[in-house]
Parts: sequence; C-alpha cells; structure tokens
Amino acid sequence: MQLSVEISKYPLADDYITPIKGFIDQLNQYPDITVLTNTMSTQLFGDYDSVMQALQACIKWSFQRYGKVVFVCKFIQGDLRP
Repeated sequence: MQLSVEISKYPLADDYITPIKGFIDQLNQYPDITVLTNTMSTQLFGDYDSVMQALQACIKWSFQRYGKVVFVCKFIQGDLRP
C-alpha cells in the first residue's frame, strides 16, 4: 500500500531552522521514500511500511537531538505526489 504524508515541524526554540533542516536531512537518508520540501511543509511518499519506519526513526531522532518539538502530520492512503 502506498502512503502520502505531509509534515510541518515547529521547534520550540529561537533557532528553528537548524532542527528543521536536520529532520529533513535525516529523512533523505532513506532511499525507499521520496521526500519533497517547500516553504510550508515536508511531504513523504512511498510504501506504507517504509514511510512509517523512516518517520518513526526521524521523529525520535529529532526529539533526542533538539528536545521539545511539535509535529503536525496529515496521512492519506495512496501516492499523491505532484
């Protein structure tokens, strides 16, 4: 099953760019998913299990590395990449 996810990350820190870029860099280490970014959000596309595995690992990494962070995610079944 294919999955599309839209993620917005809100670091609770004055320096918010570094944690966002770090999260995107971590996601890009997973070759089985497609990562698209724009000024408002990051979008992930791929096999359900691959996307969820990458997302789980990268969110955990982000919490461990940067502390308090808010993630807002939308999930939809299917590959909705532009």
